[in-house]
Amino acid sequence: MEKKLMSLSWSLGVLGLVVLFATASSVHAITCQDAIMALMPCQKFLTGFAYKPCALCCKAMANVNAAANTTQVRRDLCTCFQQAGPALGVMPDKAEQLPQVCGLTVFVPMDPNIDCST
Repeated sequence: MEKKLMSLSWSLGVLGLVVLFATASSVHAITCQDAIMALMPCQKFLTGFAYKPCALCCKAMANVNAAANTTQVRRDLCTCFQQAGPALGVMPDKAEQLPQVCGLTVFVPMDPNIDCST
């Protein structure tokens, strides 16, 4: 009986930690709106009104990339960028160039033609 109680307590403790870590990672995930707001310094470049992105844009891109810390968040942001880009006047070729121009390896594609589910 004592062994079963100890095993149950241990299992509940592990379950509690799993729930805690799962909740913590989802709380810190970046949302579509957060990402778009963070990337506002990139607007002139992405809409073709600037030849190159400013330093603040590249920093923002790096921060968004770092905040996209799970596969699901990256997929969600990919879809977000595909849907919001045209409404914001984003030029697809500029969006595709941004990571390279900023010298970044990104995990969230900004290419409007990519399949976000992969």
